[in-house]
Amino acid sequence: QVHLMESGGGLVQAGGSLKLSCAISQFTSEILNWDWGWYRQTPGKQRELVANTASGGKTYYSDSVKGRFTIATDSVKTMVYLEMDSLKPEDTGVYYCNMLHWPLSWGQGTQVTVSS
Repeated sequence: QVHLMESGGGLVQAGGSLKLSCAISQFTSEILNWDWGWYRQTPGKQRELVANTASGGKTYYSDSVKGRFTIATDSVKTMVYLEMDSLKPEDTGVYYCNMLHWPLSWGQGTQVTVSS
């Protein structure tokens, strides 16, 4: 069974930074050759894709986080990261990582709370 384990969330003031980590178990680093995404879910809303990797080393971001968030992968540790800077209260939510096109079982997510 593949496990996705997100971590790194917490409570931070607006303008602060957090770095989220996603550990991928039961797979070799080759799984990072596929596209990976970070998603955010807030109460009453569907899970929203905020950042993803794509072939050729490309990255994409939603308009709401562009210029503030950075997605990266680590093939040595088989990890996916999300560096979040200049956080805003509207960034509050539970963050999940997953493959973009063939989602695996979802992890438990990590809560990010940004206070104003």
